[in-house]
Amino acid sequence: LGLDMEELEEIEEDAGLGNGGLGRLAACFLDSMATLGLAAYGYGIRYEYGIFNQKIRDGWQVEEADDWLRHGNPWEKARPEYMLPVHFYGRVEHAATGTKWVDTQVVLALPYDTPVPGYMNNTVNTMRLWSARAPNDFNLRDFNVGDYIQAVLDRNLAENISRVLYPNDNFFEGKELRLKQEYFVVAATLQDIIRRFKASKFGSTDSVRTVFDSFPDQVAIQLNDTHPAMAIPELMRIFVDIEKLPWNEAWDITRRTFAYTNHTVLPEALERWPVDLVEKLLPRHLQIIYEINQRHLDHIASLFPNDVDRLRRMSLIEEGGTKRINMAHLCIVGSHAVNGVAKIHSEIVKTQVFKDFAALEPEKFQNKTNGITPRRWLLLCNPGLAELIAEKIGEDYVRDLSQLTKLHEFVDDDLFIREVAKVKQENKVKFALYLEKEYKVKINPSSMFDVHVKRIHEYKRQLMNCLHIITMYNRIRRDPAKLFVPRTVIIGGKAAPGYHMAKMIIKLINAVAQVVNNDPIVGSKLKVIFLENYRVSLAEKVIPATDLSEQISTAGTEASGTGNMKFMLNGALTIGTMDGANVEMAEEAGEENLFIFGMRVEDVAELDREGYNAQKYYDRLPELKQAIDQIQSGFFSPKEPDLFKDVVNMLFHHDRFKVFADYEAYVKCQEKVSELYLNSKAWTKMVIRNIAAAGKFSSDRTIKEYARDIWQVEPSDLKIPPPNEPRDAAEDKTPNGMAA
Repeated sequence: LGLDMEELEEIEEDAGLGNGGLGRLAACFLDSMATLGLAAYGYGIRYEYGIFNQKIRDGWQVEEADDWLRHGNPWEKARPEYMLPVHFYGRVEHAATGTKWVDTQVVLALPYDTPVPGYMNNTVNTMRLWSARAPNDFNLRDFNVGDYIQAVLDRNLAENISRVLYPNDNFFEGKELRLKQEYFVVAATLQDIIRRFKASKFGSTDSVRTVFDSFPDQVAIQLNDTHPAMAIPELMRIFVDIEKLPWNEAWDITRRTFAYTNHTVLPEALERWPVDLVEKLLPRHLQIIYEINQRHLDHIASLFPNDVDRLRRMSLIEEGGTKRINMAHLCIVGSHAVNGVAKIHSEIVKTQVFKDFAALEPEKFQNKTNGITPRRWLLLCNPGLAELIAEKIGEDYVRDLSQLTKLHEFVDDDLFIREVAKVKQENKVKFALYLEKEYKVKINPSSMFDVHVKRIHEYKRQLMNCLHIITMYNRIRRDPAKLFVPRTVIIGGKAAPGYHMAKMIIKLINAVAQVVNNDPIVGSKLKVIFLENYRVSLAEKVIPATDLSEQISTAGTEASGTGNMKFMLNGALTIGTMDGANVEMAEEAGEENLFIFGMRVEDVAELDREGYNAQKYYDRLPELKQAIDQIQSGFFSPKEPDLFKDVVNMLFHHDRFKVFADYEAYVKCQEKVSELYLNSKAWTKMVIRNIAAAGKFSSDRTIKEYARDIWQVEPSDLKIPPPNEPRDAAEDKTPNGMAA
């Protein structure tokens, strides 16, 4: 048709149906599950509006609606034949025949299916996303002679459920619409799973009812954080109220079906729903949660008589002020496996956040270190590097990333070193051209590309990077003749619209960029760019062009991180703290091949015990003092000198993430980075050692561990014959009969 494929790809909108790492992780997992031949489904909500588009106006973040379906979505297929009802509100009736939830409002869940192809194995799985639809008799069935027009307009109330993604990352906002969304996806999905189970040979029905004994052997449900936690009381409701199973049998099946993945330890991110809200929206589920809690607490009381404080700590219900349901506690009690997403995080989960539960059932707690799909995050985004690797070690590494260790043989191969450096340089030139075309900024492609892209959050410490930028700026100004390794610092990411401090951080970075980029003394030695509207498609462009990856969260706050892995696989070096998966990256590559700095988890705990005093560092470190004084005095905001007073006040008086405590170590570590960058060959050799050690961080490895340790299924690398080849009747049977 004379169309250019790359041009076409640029036009297509991202399906931005998640906030940050958690949503992207699910996408990588779907790719791996299909590639490993698992019979797996990904379930979620088909938001009409995904994560907002970010515009930067006058240095401030401005949000715009992400109307991603405007031009249609060719990859999805609506499946109205599988539409299902979801109930809300109403009341509970207890009768001799059992318990009934009555007088509810009904919303229909319409599924849209998107195919998920495995890599070259003729397997195609399904991602099923639910869209909310009002039933046709909505607001018209109640004897309402009333306003027909208004009744039809009111259909929007029901359909608003799938209208928009809540844009918070690592933060809980207890809004009624959000709880509706969480129950909506859960109720539709469980009905779908049970329908499929009953239709299979396992759901053999005797004269009275379906036998559910085999349910956990045929179905595994993985809870991606606590957002789908209502699935636990919902499955209990289906088993007890509808299928008439005895409680104990229903509970045993439920626990063996569910497993829970924890994704954060930040207290403000933990979901704690007010009891009043749940009682109004889902009255039967509240009763079931109370019953689960009663039996759970009775059990603990029998093991620890008279330990009332333990009962309080372990209860699903938090008393004091407004009563709340602790959804993480519900997930732990209702699952047969609980996992963190990196070794250090799983340790913190076990020994700190949920230590009472781990003491009770230590065998329940596991680790599953996150991974990324090498199909998207190497082959697709960095074909030059992927091909170079294939020339050396063959193409099999794409399905078995552990084979990257073979690259260790070439770490001293001068030709290979030059070729790796050449691919990186080409990627940098390409990205520089993109920046010039899209943002009209000219950057020096031979400068070090120092990249910090992720959601904007205090714990991720974009502020510390900002202080380093100011420090570099001041050093250039102090001694313009001194050798300085040129840098282009690229920071990008979205701030939750209601997160004031995160928005101030974006404004500060842009204010600093304004000064630095226009100072003739600095010239091309230092450039600062805030990357607008960071998203997956932009990550695919910037990551292959990166020299230095910034992973600088306070130790113990980033559960895993996955961007860190993408940079490692694409030939960037990492400057980072011993946090999340950085710890395992250092373990795989050797700590000497990463730029590790700053406090460890133990040091942070020690500092908390003695009390963190920011003033102390300000008084002791002249360069830190200068940078802070500049921010405070309005050097970067001359028209509004006290613009950043909130930021400075936070840094001095309530900085939970201790930016000043790691500042000195960070700046010193950055000097080491610059020193190595001067020696291109030594730098590239370190890059090769990193790529060679990145194999562990494939999501294929992660999914194999979930499959074997939690879901009890064996991945198969059998290639299904294509549909145009006849299949043996014998081979028609799936190697494992279980769906995850």
